[in-house]
Amino acid sequence: MKASKVLSTISRRDLFKLTGRYGISSVVMGAAAMTGAITLPNIAKAAETTYDKRFANEPKHTLTLGAAGFNAQNLLIERAGVLQFAFDLEERTEGEIRVEFIGDNQICGQLSCAEKAQLGVIDMYAASTQNSAGSTPYLNVLDYAYMFRTRADIYHFLYSPLSMDLLRNPLEERHGLKFLFSHAELRGIQLGSSFADKPLVTSVTELAGTKNRVTGTQLGRIAMELMDLNPVPVAWSETLDALRTGLIDGAETWASAVAYANMAPAVTQSVDMGFFCGTEHTGMNAAVFDAMEAHLQNAIMESAYLAQVHVQAANEAALVNTVGFTDPPMPGTIFAENDVRVSKFSVEARREAEEMCSPEFHPAEWEQWRERINGWAGGRDTYQEIFDSVRANNPHTLAENVEPRRWWRT
Repeated sequence: MKASKVLSTISRRDLFKLTGRYGISSVVMGAAAMTGAITLPNIAKAAETTYDKRFANEPKHTLTLGAAGFNAQNLLIERAGVLQFAFDLEERTEGEIRVEFIGDNQICGQLSCAEKAQLGVIDMYAASTQNSAGSTPYLNVLDYAYMFRTRADIYHFLYSPLSMDLLRNPLEERHGLKFLFSHAELRGIQLGSSFADKPLVTSVTELAGTKNRVTGTQLGRIAMELMDLNPVPVAWSETLDALRTGLIDGAETWASAVAYANMAPAVTQSVDMGFFCGTEHTGMNAAVFDAMEAHLQNAIMESAYLAQVHVQAANEAALVNTVGFTDPPMPGTIFAENDVRVSKFSVEARREAEEMCSPEFHPAEWEQWRERINGWAGGRDTYQEIFDSVRANNPHTLAENVEPRRWWRT
């Protein structure tokens, strides 16, 4: 039984009682693993069983994981792997590490989770790299326009040892964060009420002059400006109302983000431009990791690897079967039920957008940030090296077919 259906049967009052007795993490983990009849006693039993298992041994380390706006329900829509990572790490270490999962923006939000992990307020975090880039600017390294052609390219890079040199090590050295794993999608423009009665958008030129929400990524702004998409900074929590009221025409984000954040009722078209990556990553404070015993460090990495493999398969399935990110959306999906039209750009339309904004065709506009990021990476040409490496991946490879690798092993 899906955790979303399980949790939806619990009143707020009963939920408070359960979390007060067993803790948030045990209730969420118990609900996520529950099978059988949906009754309050059964839900309570699942939470109790999970609690007893988790608290059978005294942990050596209790780690707080701040998971922005995520919970057991919406993590079945955008399969970011956060709970699977926590489950596996506790079991793999036989309780030596206990993970206290705190989602629903209770301890941190999209713009603050990485920063709070840097400051040591929390030990682990889950948020998009693009939102985190405001306080952790090295994460802009992922955001060069059209550096990644497909979701498969992103997974290919995340599994590659090159990601240690060009992403993980510089992030750790500069910002004190350890990049563990990530989901992978490509960003497009999610259009709101002002496009409800307009034809399906099939070219970026049809969006010229529109106002569109942008995340914390500085590089995303460069691409949007070059395509005349007028980036407007709007908080994620305010984006739904801005789309619904027409304050903005669209929002720069990815498909499953629209679905998990209950934004689909305000979105009329999901325009699959794929102009840079959308990566909902999980990381941790590097000093906390370094203080762990060697066998626990190894356990964290192995649990991160398992979560990465899980996410790669599960999110690809959820995009089709849960979100409805196909043309047309499959019946019963979130996009189908909310009349969200999906525009899959043709090869020619995507090439048109690429030639309007990518560093390959407009090097001067990217030069300042490119030099800054390269300096942080020890002088490596981050854009060109990542660009070349992912093009060793067959462009027709499906994302679920990218071969998993333990990226920290050479």
